[in-house]
Amino acid sequence: MIPLERAVVARLESFGEKFEILVDPNQAALVRQGQPVNIEDVVAALNVFGNASKATRASDEMLLKVFHTTDFDTVARKIIEKGEIHLTADQRRHMVEEKRRQVINFIARNAINPQTGHPHPPLRIERAMDEARVNIDPFKHLDEQVKETVKALRPLLPIRFEELRLAIKIPGDFAAKAYGDIAAGSTMEKDEWLKDGSWVCVVRIPAGIQVEFYDLINKLTKGEGQVKILNQVY
Repeated sequence: MIPLERAVVARLESFGEKFEILVDPNQAALVRQGQPVNIEDVVAALNVFGNASKATRASDEMLLKVFHTTDFDTVARKIIEKGEIHLTADQRRHMVEEKRRQVINFIARNAINPQTGHPHPPLRIERAMDEARVNIDPFKHLDEQVKETVKALRPLLPIRFEELRLAIKIPGDFAAKAYGDIAAGSTMEKDEWLKDGSWVCVVRIPAGIQVEFYDLINKLTKGEGQVKILNQVY
C-alpha cells in the first residue's frame, strides 16, 4: 500500500451515497487506462469509506446495493474507473504536463507531414495544440488522447501516421552488438544470420524517427551498415 501522505480521495456517488477510497493519483490513472495494476499498490487503506476525512466506513449493506459485492478489489476498481479523483492543483498540473509531453513526443515520432515527408518538430506540434486549445485529460490512455489531439490538429497541421519497412544488413564485426539496439528501436518482422557472420533483418519503424534510426545504424556499424527502404506502411 502507499503512504497516506501520497493519497488523494477517489469518490463515486450513487443512490444518494458517497463511496470513497484513498489512492495514489498516478497509479489510479494506470487503473483507468486498463493497465494490470495490483489494487494494493494503488490504495493507502483497504477500506471503502462513506467519508474518508472522518474515517467513516461504508456499510456492507450499501456496498451490496450499489456494487453487488463487498469485495474490496472489485469495489475499489469501480470507484477509480467511474468516480472522480480529487487532485491538488499541483498534482493536476504535473500530470497534465507529463501527459502533454507524452502526446507531443508520440506525434513527433510516429507522424509525418505528408506534404514534405518529414516529421513535424515538437515545438510546432505544441504551438498547434495551444492554437487548437487541446484539452489534456491526465487519466486518459495515451492512445485515446493522441487520437483526440490529432483530430483537433488536422485543420492546422497536415498529419499522417505511417511506418517504414526497412531491410538492414549489419557486417559480422558489429552484428552481435547491434542486434539488441536495433531490436529495441524497431518492430522486427524477420531476421537471419548469414554464413559470413553478417546479420540481415526486416524491421518496421515510425516514419518520424527515420533520421534518428539511420544515425543509430551508422553509430553501431561505424558507417558500414546497409539500410534499404522496402515500402511505406500506412
